[in-house]
Amino acid sequence: MSNQPSVISCRDLTKTFVIGKQEVPVLKGIDLAVIKGERLAIIGASGSGKSTLLHLLGGLDSASGGSVQILGQEVQQMNQAERGKLRNQALGFVYQFHHLLPEFSALENVAMPLLIRHLKRAEAHTRAAAMLEQVGLAHRLSHHPSELSGGERQRVAVARALVTEPACVLADEPTGNLDRNSAAALFDLMQQLNEQLDTSFIVVTHDLELASRMKRRLKLVDGTLIETV
Repeated sequence: MSNQPSVISCRDLTKTFVIGKQEVPVLKGIDLAVIKGERLAIIGASGSGKSTLLHLLGGLDSASGGSVQILGQEVQQMNQAERGKLRNQALGFVYQFHHLLPEFSALENVAMPLLIRHLKRAEAHTRAAAMLEQVGLAHRLSHHPSELSGGERQRVAVARALVTEPACVLADEPTGNLDRNSAAALFDLMQQLNEQLDTSFIVVTHDLELASRMKRRLKLVDGTLIETV
């Protein structure tokens, strides 16, 4: 596994927050490498720093120390514009709350990352429609988020994350707002798309049953990652 190039990796990654006059270390030297097509779950207690780690791996925040590489490019040395461009090219994001734009249809929400890439609107909409069909929502293209169920909104969010054919999808508690059946269906979908598209998935979750369905599981304890069975 180590012979394969990493999609995302970090070395000696640290993050310390300053609260008042007190320094609070959250991550204490994380080493991680995620290869193409891998499905990884990161579990840990609430407040252990799982979301912080995901934000650093996705270039959404700056580390206190160490390095993060996305497709071999060092993120810490980039400015905000360069990071934004790399994120749009290489990554997809799914959150606990879908973050869909309420005034736009499912089709328009999924097409948005492609329009940011300056793709022509017609092509962006064609690709977005194909992705929505792949997640089982071909009949919901013109529906707005308020007209969709919670599970459908999360499937739109997954389609939006995957429409750019990213190397890796970072998902932060993607099933946290869903009932058990919707959560299981969403994980089935992510597993299916992972196998079809060979996209890597890094999923932060507190749900041990869902985490058990990933190929690899790591637990964040006292600012360090430990392998778990």
